[in-house]
Amino acid sequence: MRFTRLTVFFGLIITFLTVAWQLSPNHSTSRVALNKVEGILYDVRFNLVQKIVKPQLNQTSNSSELPSQNTSSSELSQDKIIIIDIDEKSIAEQGRFPWSRNKMATLLENLFESQVAVVAFDIMFSEPENNPVQQILSQYPSDAELQKQLKPLINPFDADANFAKALTKGDTVLAMLLDDSTGSKSETVVSAVTLTSDMNANQTTVMNKAYIRSTFSSLTQHSKNTPFYQGFINSTPDDDGSIRRAALLLRHQQTLYPSLALEAVRAYSFEPEIKVRTEFSEKRSHITGIELNQQSIATDLYGRIWVPYQAGQGYFKYISATDIIEKRVMKSELAGAIAFVGTSAVGLADLKETPVGMNYPGVEIHASVAYGLLNPEILLTELDTSDAIMALFLLFLGLMLSFLLHKLGPVMMSLVGVFCLLGCVIINLYFWIIWQLVFPLTSSLLIVLSITILNVIAGYIAESRQKNRIKNYFQQYVPAAHINKILENPNAVNFDGERKNMTVLFADIRGFTQISEQLTANQVKQLLNDYLSPITKIILDNQGTIDKYVGDMVMAFWGAPVDDEKHAEHAVAAALQMLEKCQQLNKNFAKKGWPQIEIGIGINSGEMNVGDMGSEFRRAYTVIGDAVNLASRLESITKFYGVNMLVSENTYRLNKGYLFQLVDKVKVKGKQQAINIYQPQPNQIDVQLHEQAFSAYFLQDWPKAKMLFSKLAKLHPDKKLYPLYVERIQALTGNTQADWDGCFTHQQK
Repeated sequence: MRFTRLTVFFGLIITFLTVAWQLSPNHSTSRVALNKVEGILYDVRFNLVQKIVKPQLNQTSNSSELPSQNTSSSELSQDKIIIIDIDEKSIAEQGRFPWSRNKMATLLENLFESQVAVVAFDIMFSEPENNPVQQILSQYPSDAELQKQLKPLINPFDADANFAKALTKGDTVLAMLLDDSTGSKSETVVSAVTLTSDMNANQTTVMNKAYIRSTFSSLTQHSKNTPFYQGFINSTPDDDGSIRRAALLLRHQQTLYPSLALEAVRAYSFEPEIKVRTEFSEKRSHITGIELNQQSIATDLYGRIWVPYQAGQGYFKYISATDIIEKRVMKSELAGAIAFVGTSAVGLADLKETPVGMNYPGVEIHASVAYGLLNPEILLTELDTSDAIMALFLLFLGLMLSFLLHKLGPVMMSLVGVFCLLGCVIINLYFWIIWQLVFPLTSSLLIVLSITILNVIAGYIAESRQKNRIKNYFQQYVPAAHINKILENPNAVNFDGERKNMTVLFADIRGFTQISEQLTANQVKQLLNDYLSPITKIILDNQGTIDKYVGDMVMAFWGAPVDDEKHAEHAVAAALQMLEKCQQLNKNFAKKGWPQIEIGIGINSGEMNVGDMGSEFRRAYTVIGDAVNLASRLESITKFYGVNMLVSENTYRLNKGYLFQLVDKVKVKGKQQAINIYQPQPNQIDVQLHEQAFSAYFLQDWPKAKMLFSKLAKLHPDKKLYPLYVERIQALTGNTQADWDGCFTHQQK
């Protein structure tokens, strides 16, 4: 009971710790570890849904709302998002990057000639490009003639002016960075983001950055009549470095700024501003979403969304930048699209870790975000209250498992644990697929695993303790191997009454009454302990079961409670070892001045009843039946034949590994059927002579039988058996009977 209470207590501790972990601040040390694991599980679920579940749903519903990885090029062009890639081919043809602004101007002009709707640069133009004419003039300031000839060439060779002029030919979004780098100089950037409430940006939960690095001021001056748009290209990786979410908004001082993708979609939609929805709570204005293109797009508290990756790299159409510069692309492939200009070249280091690839081009992340903003129905949403909802779910789950599992066995505990794990995953995927809601999964799996493992371990410990108690209790009666088998497979053992073939052994110290009279009570007790302890161990070592001790008598059986195909052989082996052990004990007894002991052993094999028997006051696992009684009779007549052990004919037939010597054909008291009885002879040397003597005896050839038994008596003067037969033959001589079977009837028990 105490152990059960401890299990429940620790289950509750795990529950409350997991709930506290789930509710811990997002950037605390403990939460970072949880977020890293959660990120891995997010990636697994994302790829599972994206590559397996959604294609199956699309095939079932014949819906084309979510393009699959096998979407054709014509279908991709309808998405109105393309990527102008500064790839290895472009660098090989146009020279190493960064290129001159003149080349970038040509790229931009050719895009607008092809009627691209918006061009968004995932490239920073943070510094002005040197004008070669101005450089020459600065080196020769005193050369008037040179100054006069070159000054008219300053503007034609001003690459920044040419690029700025190209910017005025269409809607362009340039990149900027918001960071916290010490020494950075903030620049003024116009933002189209507004708040729907009266709160200012400082009161929002959007991430704040100390500085802005935008496109250099000379471009702004060149294009002041037609200002271009700017959007930040900051990535917001999770704690493990993978980019799963993208910030749509960042804050600098009292202004919110849009991301490159958000600003590109705003320009594409001809929206004058981006409205940010907020909810006021605890002196903070929590971001709930944005309104754009007449649609509401939900975000988290920090103005982030889950990046709606559609597949691995290459979902969006890639066009090499050099093909645009050299006008090798048809206008129909570009018209009306949002073109993101970026790089996938390995040497330019714009490759990111994402759920769908380790080296994913950063420009395609912006394209994926823009695609999600244009199709908000595909965006996954994380509720602001998801942690609170999960805390309640974890509390319910933990309490249920803590109070339920300890009542089950280890196997059922494991099955319930697996069922709960699958249930958590299925419920999580249900909300993901059907409702587009992302809920944490790590904490629920953790609490199920922890409490299940706790209870399984506790269950096995409790079961092990119970087994040890059983084992300690029964090991003085049943072999340890038998106990282990019983504990491992209780169903294989029947403690109810049953009838089966077994072997039973009785062993008794001869003349124990006389021996006890020569010793004190304490010495008698010590002698019995010294005798019974090794004898019991021998029986148990030979897979026997102790039935009972009656004074100096030991009763044991083989074949129950665990089946034993070699029950007769094990019984005889134990008996021989018992006789050998008695010889060793007599040496010790002689040193103590105690009398020597001899034992008689009777063994029989056959059908007998075995089971838990007795009264309502006392019960015992024992054997009964005629076969048991016969073994007891055999033990009692060992003294008559002057032998230490007698086995029945059934036991003899079941033993193949020992030599036996026929002792007699008898009827014991209470039995009408005559049986042959035998004595094991480990070192039998007169087999032939012994068999000839008994053969003559059963043929009633008295002279020959007497001669042979007399010869055996002289060869073995220490044996009582052969003189016994000589006397019996003398009584039978001259009394030949036609129906005589050689059977001798014992009248005593």
